[in-house]
Amino acid sequence: MSDSNNGSAPAPSAGIGPEGGQQAAPITVNTQYVKDLSFENPNAPQTLVPQANPPAIDVNVNVQARGLGPNVYEVVLSITCTAKQEQLTAFIVEVAYAGVFTLTGVPQEHVHPLLLIECPRLLFPFARALVANATRDGGFLPLLIQPIDFLDLYRRQAAAQGTATQPPPGAPTA
Repeated sequence: MSDSNNGSAPAPSAGIGPEGGQQAAPITVNTQYVKDLSFENPNAPQTLVPQANPPAIDVNVNVQARGLGPNVYEVVLSITCTAKQEQLTAFIVEVAYAGVFTLTGVPQEHVHPLLLIECPRLLFPFARALVANATRDGGFLPLLIQPIDFLDLYRRQAAAQGTATQPPPGAPTA
């Protein structure tokens, strides 16, 4: 290692505020867990033999949030995948993956979008892995769900319901 200065400023330490005090992260992941996991293989072994065409796969995503206490929320990311080969259901996998989050210093008008956009974005890789493992363990190739644009999902759902800034049930009101 060299002790020379190359003209660049030292990198700031993460979590240190402008006055040198510890700065709290706006989102704290308290815990993550599988709330529900189900895999159905109703037409095995017929659907496990090689087929001429790949199965048609339908993926549905839902995000729910609820308040647990002051600034503490549970967010549940639910993913249901159904695969059909011609008229037969090849598999159905359902995952409800949840997390408990603490929001610190977040303005009330940003709580709802944060819970339904950023929190599921943090949960998604774990839920995706559960789906892939379940389908692989069920005798199929792992189903690798493509990344989900939770911002677009939020906007479309808000436009359909007209609730872009409504807080989740149980959330404290300003």
